[in-house]
Amino acid sequence: MIKVQREDFDVGRELALLCEGNHAVGGLAVFIGLVRDLAGDQPVGAMTLEHYPGMTEKMLARIEAEARERWPLEASLVIHRYGRLEPGDRIVLVAAASAHRQAALEACQFLIDWLKTKAPFWKLEEGPEGAVWVEARASDDAEAARWDDPAKPGAADPEAAE
Repeated sequence: MIKVQREDFDVGRELALLCEGNHAVGGLAVFIGLVRDLAGDQPVGAMTLEHYPGMTEKMLARIEAEARERWPLEASLVIHRYGRLEPGDRIVLVAAASAHRQAALEACQFLIDWLKTKAPFWKLEEGPEGAVWVEARASDDAEAARWDDPAKPGAADPEAAE
């Protein structure tokens, strides 16, 4: 399930709805992203996230579909907020549910890594020196790249499907 929204979300409620009635779920991995008050050593007073409606949801759905192809998931959830957020506010909720913990943990990490590098969101951080657009980080790209190599964990293994 994909949600792109301005308003905050209730983590407990969302996770309960995700797994409601599905007793095949044996493991639920969750990541919650929050706005920090520092970017490196610079104070951040707020962050504004922008996106292109329609395009964003389509890309998030593709990322979620890729996770479902790689792991035996019972359910998955991505909620990403946009608009002006302040330090401590929740930005993103990612959850992956599977019969076993390993699949849930790997799928959750994959979703986070690919959201960080492939989802069309733009971040503007406000600090004492003014507002600055956040640039992509090489370290984020390196983390996401490990999922591109079929020999690495989580990559689709044709023999495993047999």
